[in-house]
Amino acid sequence: MLSSPQETKSRKINPAKTDGHSVHKIGGTSMSKVDAVMNNILVGDRSEQDLYNRIFVVSAYGGFTDMLLENKKTGEAGVYQLYAGSETDWAWGDALSGVAEKMCALNETIFRDLADLKLANAFVMERIEGTRSCLMDLHRLCSFGHFKLEKHLLTVREMLSAIGEAHSAHNTMLLLRSKGVNAVFADLSGWREPEASTLDERINSVFANIDITIQLPIVTGYAQCSEGLMSLYGRGYSEVTFSRIACLTGAREAIIHKEFHLSSADPRIVGVDAVRPIGRTSYDVADQLSNMGMEAIHPRAAKGMRKHGIPLRIANTFEPEHPGTVIDDHWDPDDSRVEIVTGVPTAFEIEVFNQDMVGVPGAEEEVLGVLKRYKVPTVTKNLNANTITHYVTAPLKQIRRCVEEIGRNQPEATIKTRKVAIVSVIGANINQPGLFARAVSILDQAGVDLVASHFPSRRVDLQFVVTESDFNKAIIALHRGLIEGKKSGKQDDTAIAA
Repeated sequence: MLSSPQETKSRKINPAKTDGHSVHKIGGTSMSKVDAVMNNILVGDRSEQDLYNRIFVVSAYGGFTDMLLENKKTGEAGVYQLYAGSETDWAWGDALSGVAEKMCALNETIFRDLADLKLANAFVMERIEGTRSCLMDLHRLCSFGHFKLEKHLLTVREMLSAIGEAHSAHNTMLLLRSKGVNAVFADLSGWREPEASTLDERINSVFANIDITIQLPIVTGYAQCSEGLMSLYGRGYSEVTFSRIACLTGAREAIIHKEFHLSSADPRIVGVDAVRPIGRTSYDVADQLSNMGMEAIHPRAAKGMRKHGIPLRIANTFEPEHPGTVIDDHWDPDDSRVEIVTGVPTAFEIEVFNQDMVGVPGAEEEVLGVLKRYKVPTVTKNLNANTITHYVTAPLKQIRRCVEEIGRNQPEATIKTRKVAIVSVIGANINQPGLFARAVSILDQAGVDLVASHFPSRRVDLQFVVTESDFNKAIIALHRGLIEGKKSGKQDDTAIAA
């Protein structure tokens, strides 16, 4: 039985209980492969002793967060979007019922034991109907002019998102117990908690009475806290929870289990036989990957582990014997080499030409302010005497709003936009003479026209802006020339791209 927040608010995790342990995170796609997770990660052929001294943070099963919030790729409305935009409770209420039905249907495929299935379904219905009741009360309250729904929407969003992680964590605990493992459901979601806590207080409270030497905690990826994880980190909150648990408990290692290896390129582009798993790299490289939208880990989560000297391992769920990729702050290879070729297949160029900015200090700030206001992230940029060019990733609707506002603020400016792609060559140490010239030559030989190029002084990445149609061709050419060591002739690479 876990202690209440009032009993444990000022208590800290006992380091004697957590010496030499590891903290793991399992992503949603992997979680959906229940048998693989159970056999390859959680249990397998582990002995009694090997089962413990581990903490698992789990995401929702694949697709459920999309149903609860909105589809991350298509933007299709989930329960949250329907609730935020609906005048009645029918649309969002029906969608919430649909989530419950799908969760219970999934439970039937997972549990063979009828008693466990009943427990799992009862848990789902308690969370779903409790949430429904709360949202209906809020809807009624906001029908009075004194209360505004928009002020509570972020809380609603977090409450709905928490259902997914609670479902998968509780199910995993039940499955482990059925196999004789002393698993504990470590619920950080704040369900029916009478008071708010900071993230550290929430973690300390839940872990205060857990002895990981004899118990296996299965932790919700969402943690309810006064800071508001979703407002700060968006849907990357589970990695922040995972990172903070690793830091607070003094883990010797943090491990993220994904459905793929961290490799030298996307195998769907360069071919499965051509890619090479990355054995070791640095947090610097992880940051560059995040900038390209290929997150090994959320950058804020990486920051905490980097500060505490905790190495991160990216492991493949389906190849448990493979050592995976170790990321730490001590990897500074003597030999300069390219590790990864990746990029953003669809980005937008926003070019602002304004003769009045010549010689004006801080002339860029107005453009930056607009991008910040509309939450449009810049991947890379160019700046000269009279032109500011940002290469950004965001939906076209947001881009148009930004361009319209920049135009209103600077009526004398000429603003141009177009679709582009960004390709990046990344490595912990790519400070080798002539690398930039070599990369440009490879692209030229492959028939790739450059829109822009950058070789930052930190020497961990090169960036090339190309036309959207040349993205795959550029990835293939650079991977062959810089990692595989093969010549990338124009005719040969065109055949490969086809």
